Amino acid sequence: MPERGDPRPIGVFDSGVGGLTVLAELRRRLPQEPTIYLGDNARAPYGPRPADEVRRFTLEAVDWLLARDVKLLVLACNTATARALDDVRARSTAPVLGVVRPGAVAATAATRSRRVGVIATAGTVESGAYHDAIVEADAATTVAQLATPELVPMVESGILDGRRAESVLRAYLEPMLAADPGMDTLLLGCTHYPLLREPIERIVGHGVAVVDSAFTTALAAEDLLDALGARAPRAAPAEHRIATTGEVAAFVAVADRLFGDRLPSVESVRIEPVASVPLD
Repeated sequence: MPERGDPRPIGVFDSGVGGLTVLAELRRRLPQEPTIYLGDNARAPYGPRPADEVRRFTLEAVDWLLARDVKLLVLACNTATARALDDVRARSTAPVLGVVRPGAVAATAATRSRRVGVIATAGTVESGAYHDAIVEADAATTVAQLATPELVPMVESGILDGRRAESVLRAYLEPMLAADPGMDTLLLGCTHYPLLREPIERIVGHGVAVVDSAFTTALAAEDLLDALGARAPRAAPAEHRIATTGEVAAFVAVADRLFGDRLPSVESVRIEPVASVPLD
């Protein structure tokens, strides 16, 4: 008797390369699952953009992925999750996971002092999504948020370590740590930021746990697939597809650091504008 399951791919969306950190965890934890990744690099970063523009861009990307018949949609972009999750769920024919709640749960699990710092894009900080999700998980936790707008363009440019990266990170992190010496957990509230984990951990030191949503989002995806009985059959080969709206060479330069020889060929695509977008 053939094994039952759902061989369709998991769709993963981010404004650029950052969501590859989530994709890497999904592929590590769910090696039998095929995936389709879309990075909207041509319009990154999303963080400084108005909320309605983020929603419009996100829905355009979601339509592109839904047209590829994905069985699960992962918004691997914190700004898109913060600004557009409800709109995406209303539009999507597939279940949708965002990255904010998994990251918030990870932060509350890691902190002992109940003092958590969050660094994120301006849009994510302005939305208050992480503050609300962390307080919902543990009302006694104090949350300090900081917009770090230089980090996404830096990552998209492939600057992941070295003097330039450390200088920019210190300018953000040292005043934040000095303002709250009791902070023992730093949540990377953007999926681009784990690509800067090494210099971040050097700057904050061993006394501060650095957490992100990639691992917990992969766990949530696994749990949801199990609940739906939608795992891919084990006999099916896991095929992976990566697409970008931007320059392929620039995308590959960063993606190689995560996947190396396991990186499938990256294709350039165009996504169509949506007819209408619900606004606040």
